[in-house]
Amino acid sequence: MLTTNPFDVADGDKLHEECGVFGVSGSEGAAALVALGLHALQHRGQEAAGITSFDGHEFHTHRAMGHVAGNFDRDDVIFALRGNVACGHVRYSTTGETALRNVQPLYADLASGGFAIAHNGNISNAMRIRRDLVRRGSIFQSTSDTETIIHLVATSNYRTVVDKFIDALKQVEGAYSLIVMTPEGMIACRDPLGIRPLVMGKLGDAVIFASETVALDVCGAEFVRSIDPGELVIVKGDQITSHRPFGNVAPRPCIFEYVYFSRPDSISEDRSVYTVRKAIGAQLAIESPVDADLVIPVPDSGTPAALGYAQQSGIPFELGIIRSHYVGRTFIQPSSEVRHLGVKLKHNANRALIKGKKIVLIDDSIVRGTTSLKIVQMMRDAGAAEVHMRIASPPTRHSCFYGVDTPERGKLLAANMNIEEMNTYIQADSLAFVSIDGLYKALGEPCRADIRPSHCDACFTGDYPTKLTDQDDVVQIDQFALLAERMV
Repeated sequence: MLTTNPFDVADGDKLHEECGVFGVSGSEGAAALVALGLHALQHRGQEAAGITSFDGHEFHTHRAMGHVAGNFDRDDVIFALRGNVACGHVRYSTTGETALRNVQPLYADLASGGFAIAHNGNISNAMRIRRDLVRRGSIFQSTSDTETIIHLVATSNYRTVVDKFIDALKQVEGAYSLIVMTPEGMIACRDPLGIRPLVMGKLGDAVIFASETVALDVCGAEFVRSIDPGELVIVKGDQITSHRPFGNVAPRPCIFEYVYFSRPDSISEDRSVYTVRKAIGAQLAIESPVDADLVIPVPDSGTPAALGYAQQSGIPFELGIIRSHYVGRTFIQPSSEVRHLGVKLKHNANRALIKGKKIVLIDDSIVRGTTSLKIVQMMRDAGAAEVHMRIASPPTRHSCFYGVDTPERGKLLAANMNIEEMNTYIQADSLAFVSIDGLYKALGEPCRADIRPSHCDACFTGDYPTKLTDQDDVVQIDQFALLAERMV
């Protein structure tokens, strides 16, 4: 079984999305399509995966720790997930422990029937809601913020499932893209600000929802449109209806989807992610030029920006770092003797190319700085004459509370050092980041709007678009002390 290895230094120094969601309504063998879609979304969550299906009478669920491959590529598993409606989830935890009870979709038998939910995002007032629900008698089975939505639906005084669901959503804060299955049909929705992405497609008569368009491509589905911020789309048989219960709110989708989270072959807000990343690299070359011999990406996330930097600057683009795609995630033991080899196992210098050259390294971001330090040293060990670091995002100075696994602010390098100090820490000859206005220019805007910017960029600016109730309360919900769960 493949699971995310906490001692993989290269992965531990990146921001990680919490999860990806995928749903199918109206296709025979829907679970097989969901498994295929989750494969395409594996980059959004690698700790666990789950699929729930509905055959018109019963719900069927299979959840497991690890990757989609190895858990959902067996005929017996897919055959057991009967029905023409199914939804799935890949998880990288930000709230709640890494345990099977937190793997989604979460399911509950409510008075109105079965209720399954898959969630991408983070509820920023979940701790307060949970505390109130527990006082009123609710019994939680997980430590996931997503379960609060189930309990809010269960305790709502409204009559229909849709009204109960809307009532629940009006009580939560934060970011969410949700796929919900009930006996009456499938519901897909985004939070009023549209912080997390969600798109809709068609495959024949089937309706498909996914976190990214690349998952539609893999399934052979046609992209129809993005789900609008604050929109609920309900699919009942061959009927599709749209509801907008939150009024009109200026959207603030996550800008980091363009920097790192989304696959480069996805389309977001009618923009090619790949094209935007190249534009960020070009803007970085304009703002922070270097007299160098080679532009080298830190693979794989730095590659499109490095291409843009090279084309704008006229400096040759070369693969000076070779990435191994076959490094297992479970065999590395957490001993001090091998832990420091985490970067070299994944990345190795192309010595013959680098020796004696002045190089520009392009990466998407710096989080803790440990990987940047090791890669700069790797270039020096390979004989580079100069190593200049250029980052295709502004400094990450603030934690994210909207579904991204960000370290606490005290562990973010840019929150504790200025750029000169960061450069000294990673031991590069120079270090520069694209400006916040430059990032917006790459999106086709003249600059970042001061009053209400078009995207959520709180990780760079500290400008959070919603209330952060749990952070203000500093409430801590205890884990289930008496429940130990074996990962399978």
